[in-house]
Amino acid sequence: MKAEQIEKWLPHRYPFLLVDRVLELNPGQSILALKNVTYNEPFFTGHFPGLKLMPGVLIIEALAQAGGILLYHTLPDPESVVMVLSKVEEAKFRKPVVPGDQLRLSVQLLRQKAGFYYFSAQALVEGEVVAEGRLTAGLMKASKPDEGQ
Repeated sequence: MKAEQIEKWLPHRYPFLLVDRVLELNPGQSILALKNVTYNEPFFTGHFPGLKLMPGVLIIEALAQAGGILLYHTLPDPESVVMVLSKVEEAKFRKPVVPGDQLRLSVQLLRQKAGFYYFSAQALVEGEVVAEGRLTAGLMKASKPDEGQ
């Protein structure tokens, strides 16, 4: 799945779309996606001048977006809902992510309970875990274009 197809499933757009490609997708189970970290990412201007590091919260967001693609391919009526990140637990940042890195976003759907979906997520660079955590997502009813925001 390439960028044009990803935009069909996620509401995010540049500069906040943080998934560049989907390599593997097993609906109801797991996803493996990529984020290419480039030198000209807008967040590098201020984080940090002279030491370009991808903010940990954006790594978590990239994992959540990959989880969103997985969830939208798992649900029977994905157009009727919007997935929102509800909780991040046990987030750990093990190594810095810098320009030139390619993040492999590995997300597994663990379970669903009372309208919430629970995921295990890892971000890897060159086979090493750089960030990981557990994510919880909730669903909101999608508004129709004439309903506004």
